[in-house]
Amino acid sequence: MGTWRRYVYPNGTSYHEFTSHKTCLGLPFIHYTYGRNPQTGKRVVAKGFIAVGRMACGIIAIGHASLGIVAFGQLALGFVFGFGQLASGIVAIGQAALAIFLGLGQFATGYIAIGQIAVGTYVLATAGFGRYVWSMTTKSAQALEFFRSLPIVRHFIP
Repeated sequence: MGTWRRYVYPNGTSYHEFTSHKTCLGLPFIHYTYGRNPQTGKRVVAKGFIAVGRMACGIIAIGHASLGIVAFGQLALGFVFGFGQLASGIVAIGQAALAIFLGLGQFATGYIAIGQIAVGTYVLATAGFGRYVWSMTTKSAQALEFFRSLPIVRHFIP
């Protein structure tokens, strides 16, 4: 299926890397890294169609810092979807969600922004800023109508 590289340091820490033999779009289908490379002493960036590691770059990237079409991690820079503490993408979900279309998070931005503090065109937030805002202090008729029309939201809103 692929090649494993493993090394255990005298102090007990270890290095693991898996690279699949199968490729997709010129990348290994799966690339997984863990720990510091014993030859360079540095962390290896996981690069693959599915990339998993502390730092990951791929179509689907999973890691503390990840960059991909779809990204999951503490810092998730997704082009289409990001999920993490700081997430970006067309759709982003996270503590800080910086989205183009839909942002969901404690701090959220996007055309539709839902969060504790949110900035966008249609905003549902405790403190919201934008064109049509439904917040603790502002209740735009357009925002009320828009959010009530969303199938998932109408079950929770009177």
